[in-house]
Amino acid sequence: MFGTELQLTLLLLIPGFGALVIAFVPSRKIHLLRGTSLFFTSLTFLYSLLFFTHFDPGAETMQFVQKVPWLNVGVLHIHYHVGMDGISLFLVILTTFLMPLTILASWGIEKKVRPYMFFMLLLEVGMIGVFVSLDLILFYIFWEITLIPMYFLIGVWGGKRRVYAAVKFFIYTMAGSLLMLAAILTLYFFNEAQNFDLVEITQRLSLNQIILPFPVELLLFLAFFLAFAVKVPIFPFHTWLPDAHVEAPTAASVILAGVMLKMGTYGLLRFCLPMFPSASAALAPAISLLAIVGIIYGALVALVQTDVKKLVAYSSVSHMGFVVLGIFAFNLQSIEGATFQMLSHGLSTGALFLLVGMLYDRRHTHLIQDFGGLAHVMPRLAAFFMFIMLSSIGLPGLNGFVGEFLILQGTFLEHAGRAAFAASGIVLSAIYMLWVYQRVFMGAVQNDQNRTLTDLNFRETVILVPIVLLVVWMGLHPSTFLRRMDTSVQKVVDRIEQVREPQIYRVEYRGH
Repeated sequence: MFGTELQLTLLLLIPGFGALVIAFVPSRKIHLLRGTSLFFTSLTFLYSLLFFTHFDPGAETMQFVQKVPWLNVGVLHIHYHVGMDGISLFLVILTTFLMPLTILASWGIEKKVRPYMFFMLLLEVGMIGVFVSLDLILFYIFWEITLIPMYFLIGVWGGKRRVYAAVKFFIYTMAGSLLMLAAILTLYFFNEAQNFDLVEITQRLSLNQIILPFPVELLLFLAFFLAFAVKVPIFPFHTWLPDAHVEAPTAASVILAGVMLKMGTYGLLRFCLPMFPSASAALAPAISLLAIVGIIYGALVALVQTDVKKLVAYSSVSHMGFVVLGIFAFNLQSIEGATFQMLSHGLSTGALFLLVGMLYDRRHTHLIQDFGGLAHVMPRLAAFFMFIMLSSIGLPGLNGFVGEFLILQGTFLEHAGRAAFAASGIVLSAIYMLWVYQRVFMGAVQNDQNRTLTDLNFRETVILVPIVLLVVWMGLHPSTFLRRMDTSVQKVVDRIEQVREPQIYRVEYRGH
């Protein structure tokens, strides 16, 4: 099957078929529902690894492409068009890697298990679809598909304020989505070919076969940007995120931080920069400023949190600011660093939410004051938390260092002042992460309820070990990832350079 055009379609069908099977499993057979979900998510991950082994790093075009007519009515031409390049490759694998781990993390779910597992598998279909869609309407459909299961995962299986958090998440995301849909339809009328093909539209724009007056380009850019800014989220569009994270069940928090936030930064790279380079260049200083404010603001707010899960949520706002800053520095190393940081953040922050969830399963609280001295009674969990914490704050040799270093290096070449302010976020992240570790794990056990807590069991260890191994691999062998991004990222940089003034600093970096 891998030698045909159906590779990516099959990748979408495996979890989709799994969701269909789940729908017909009797709700009382909880173990069968869990096992079926784990089987299909694991199968999807193993199949996705074939894309890594078959990927050609030197290819300048999309790979594993399938394009067939889907909806042709009058002048309306919509295609089922999917493909993959070096930017989307690892985001797809990140998605398929985290899904079976979140199913294992959901093993304790006993409330409405069948719809829970159904929504998890449906969510995986939507997220993979977002990263492989090459038709604007198809992308929009998959983008909206992800909204529905996450809304229910938060609203049904979340905490005490779950309905409020779910509705807030839905309203923010839907508002951005409608702006993006309006921009897609507007762009269609400027395209004489009368289709929604992303590859063709981008090529025609670069060849000036589609002419967008700058005011129109600016408005279209802003419509796409606002949709993606809400998803990232970029300051000041971030206010839905802490509520969603705190109220969401552990698995939903992991997927939200690990994958769904990356849909926003992926959209900036895939749509905003290639299609609207002039508007991107014109607004880069303002967007970079918002990114830096988000980096510092998120870190400062995390520093004063009393809820460990909310602290991790605000750290997400800070770390994703680095990704946005790297994208809008417009050079090879900064954008490669941003793409690498998407993967690093997905692993590290996803693992932090898993660890916080394991603590919550034992104590049913997120309040930092309820813990203390846990390293004495839970040494394995404390060791894993320490390791993931160090990767999150960018310890050299681990995954977080590589992305942040490349982002700051690339940003410095573009604007030294921005890099200097952004670097303060790294210092602050070390402060709040070490501070929370000290309060939760170090010192004497003060609360008697913590004296009898059990350490990590076998299932929880199985969840964390693959993440730890990948964190080390990314830190020690980043070229495994960067080499496959080079060509795709260079195309984005070249597109921006078409409309920008020559830069004083220009270096070539190939990531290996």
